[in-house]
Amino acid sequence: MEHVAGDPTHHDARQLREARSTPARPRIAPAQVIPARIGLTRGQALPKRAFDLVVAASGLVLLSWLIAGVLVAASIDTRTFGLFRQERVGRRGKVFRIVKIRSMRIDNSITTSVTTTRDPRITRLGRFWRRTKLDELPQLWNVLRGEMSLVGPRPEVPGFADLLTGSDALVLSVRPGITGPATLHFRNEEQLLAAAEDPEAYNRDVLFPTKVRMNLEYIQGYSFRKDLGYLWRTFR
Repeated sequence: MEHVAGDPTHHDARQLREARSTPARPRIAPAQVIPARIGLTRGQALPKRAFDLVVAASGLVLLSWLIAGVLVAASIDTRTFGLFRQERVGRRGKVFRIVKIRSMRIDNSITTSVTTTRDPRITRLGRFWRRTKLDELPQLWNVLRGEMSLVGPRPEVPGFADLLTGSDALVLSVRPGITGPATLHFRNEEQLLAAAEDPEAYNRDVLFPTKVRMNLEYIQGYSFRKDLGYLWRTFR
């Protein structure tokens, strides 16, 4: 941490104001914190990336009409631009902007990052986007840019990524995915959160650790054949 000379009382007060006004950033964000040699081998990573490029490029071309139609409908439904961008923590802790179809109205009075089926911000059409996963289609652009993969751990928001320390940081050795074992296992995540007495605590203490364990198992036992299986299970 950088030390600044001056009145410590004034410095502490300024830090408190900044902490209240500035969104949390992942302490593990610098890419060099997660060495490139950790994670998949070169023989595993190259075919995975090549497959991502082919599918993402083809998908964006073939599904451009669908993405455009959903974007227009979402813009009308939410009364704002239908494309939603949010900071997420990706491979080796690098922060990027994930792209999704907007499924919720803007409400600045709600600050939680945990979304349940009872969230009043979700529109009726937005529930359809989320149920059918059409809101995820623009993430093919993130895949094409190399920020994401088709299969992998879902990218966490800054703040939750702080919890990935020690051996758990292996999750950040691979590109985050649109789908994956944890995503498929918790297809009904929003329903589980809605049923919890304290959704944020349930997400932090139950769902998040389980996802981390499943994502570590995915990386440690990685195979391209398993990736194809996860994609099949996602679209069937």
